[in-house]
Amino acid sequence: MDDKARAEAAAGLARLEGYLISQAALHEAHTEAQAFAGRLTWLGPGERQEIAGLFAEHHLRLKRQMLAAVVARGEELATAYEHRYGLLRRRLTATVVAAVPVLPALLLGLLILLR
Repeated sequence: MDDKARAEAAAGLARLEGYLISQAALHEAHTEAQAFAGRLTWLGPGERQEIAGLFAEHHLRLKRQMLAAVVARGEELATAYEHRYGLLRRRLTATVVAAVPVLPALLLGLLILLR
């Protein structure tokens, strides 16, 4: 399987996963809405359905807001970690570049001491 096919398969799986997650959230919203509206026994069936629909919409809106907040925080963390990783990589490279010229002298000194 070439890289293009792998990328297409990964994208397809990501879409499928997204669909399944959205369907689970939709099912959860409707289940919670029906449970909530079912406790309002003084309402008629039509009113309970209306309340359930409003509750489900509210529940899904909250889920979307929470998901957007998690995605935004993930992007913030990724940016911060990229910055820190770049800084660490530059420091390590500078240390190695500075140590390379000194290393032969240290090894020679160690060999002289061991004689």
